[in-house]
Amino acid sequence: MPFVEIHWFEGRSDEQKAEVAKRIEQALVEVAGVAPDHCWIKFSDSSKADFLINPTGE
Repeated sequence: MPFVEIHWFEGRSDEQKAEVAKRIEQALVEVAGVAPDHCWIKFSDSSKADFLINPTGE
């Protein structure tokens, strides 16, 4: 059972998430031979304030 976790910034709609999940599931089914009901996809939405990218400015 593949478990795919997507970390990204908040702001995507439920429809966008559903389309992304559908395409990932389709790839797992076609390429890896996974049964659709065995594909788990989790979205983790975070605020941009939750991340520090290059905090020292170097």
